[in-house]
Amino acid sequence: MSEQTVRQFSQVSEGETLPERSIPVTRAHLVHYAGASGDRNVIHWDERTAQAVGLPDVIAHGMLTMGAAVQVVTDWVGDAGRVIDYGTRFTKPVVVPHDGGAVLDVAGKVTTIDPESKQATVELTVTCGGDKVLGRCRAVVQLD
Repeated sequence: MSEQTVRQFSQVSEGETLPERSIPVTRAHLVHYAGASGDRNVIHWDERTAQAVGLPDVIAHGMLTMGAAVQVVTDWVGDAGRVIDYGTRFTKPVVVPHDGGAVLDVAGKVTTIDPESKQATVELTVTCGGDKVLGRCRAVVQLD
């Protein structure tokens, strides 16, 4: 595996777009995430229970969705430790059908840069099936 280069402040400009990514989410991902996170809520793996509480089907964990989306930023900046702040609002659940799963589409754009602190703010747009699933999704990264 090659060492990834950490993005420098001089390489970043306001309005710059990050490489877009489509991230598959399958039922297997949900099971693995449940085991790793300890969030074994039944709505993430049992269709009947999810539907009984008014959901269309099993849904992805919110934190799985949030974590998958920020990967676009960590890959772009070159070091996950450079993300110094990250937050979002959950606007719509990610429904994960048994057959085929779901796909998160993530796009990012640098909205502000601060020459004094050498920080950049990246706003992410995260959709699934054309629906916005995360709102106000922003990460602040520390650059060299």
